[in-house]
Amino acid sequence: MITHAVGLSLGASSSIESGVAVMELTTGKLIHLDKLFSMSDIQLFFDNYPSLKNSVICVSLPWDNTMLEGKWRVHSKQYQLIHDEENMFLNRDNWMQRYSTRGCELLSNLVEQGCDVARFEVYLTRQKLNLYSNYKERSSADCKFLQSALKFEYGFNEMPANMVPVSQLEAIVGILLAQAKLNNRTQEIFNYKGLSVINLL
Repeated sequence: MITHAVGLSLGASSSIESGVAVMELTTGKLIHLDKLFSMSDIQLFFDNYPSLKNSVICVSLPWDNTMLEGKWRVHSKQYQLIHDEENMFLNRDNWMQRYSTRGCELLSNLVEQGCDVARFEVYLTRQKLNLYSNYKERSSADCKFLQSALKFEYGFNEMPANMVPVSQLEAIVGILLAQAKLNNRTQEIFNYKGLSVINLL
């Protein structure tokens, strides 16, 4: 029986914080919010998490922040579409790789253990949940908007009055998607490294 929802906002590297949030489904209350950095920290969290088999887990896809040179930096911008004529562009330095493979091995191990794990794209999910602001992504104003919306629109009243780190707020977005997954209100938008990437219907 599924009793908990877990959201994990995975940072692109160990220097960028990852956020984890756990919600108890019967009460609808957040019971754990934390910041993690290295993959060993994340592994340690899952090793010590007692309700692993009774949880639905949603993990975000981190962007691949590999530094590129020259025109490849321009072509790899996240707002550039990869179009039908991609054979005209050399895939130099793997510039077409939009997402990092960080954490894929850990998540595959969790699936092998029988855990319910899915991936999600933070910004697409925020749009579907009407949590997308007009401010610069991950700026102070954007974080304040997201925290206020989660608190007042989605009832996460136990959040503190001061600013919560953006990684933890994005982990709470993962919790909302995990709840929707339990209620069969999600669909697979693509598959990444053997795991479904889901979003709301």
